Amino acid sequence: MSNASSVPCASQRPGEVAIDLPLATDAGVHFIGRIRTVYATRDDCPKNGRASTAEAVIELDARYAAGLLDIEHCSHLIVLYWMDEARRDLMHQVPGHLGRPRGTFALRSPVRPNPIALSVVELLKVEGAKLTIRHIDCRDGTPLIDIKPYFPTTDSIPDARRP
Repeated sequence: MSNASSVPCASQRPGEVAIDLPLATDAGVHFIGRIRTVYATRDDCPKNGRASTAEAVIELDARYAAGLLDIEHCSHLIVLYWMDEARRDLMHQVPGHLGRPRGTFALRSPVRPNPIALSVVELLKVEGAKLTIRHIDCRDGTPLIDIKPYFPTTDSIPDARRP
């Protein structure tokens, strides 16, 4: 890994630290569909999925539709998606609500080396390869990486703490 830089570029806040990214990737990802939302731009999106009650639609590519067998039995899903417009080089970020630097891995910001986002969504309806959901925070057309069932017995940790 290369040296970190504390010299801000035009889109960096004071206190943020960027790195040089590797020249090659280690793995490939197949986008399995797109997420259709009411949010046209990143700036329109809520800060997190729970802040949104708007309905959205996951449009799964037809080749993956067989993987939806029995998904209608789930009330909630974990949706992983690719924040394709996010920067990938910041290791220290200055969240507007915090006003001081925090490490990228201590934040849920989309700005990260691999801009993978996660939301726990409510599944409202299944129609073929389309899932109507609620509680997602991405812009319209965001690439979909994966869908997993949410299990309250293993995915919820009530006594977890956060920074």
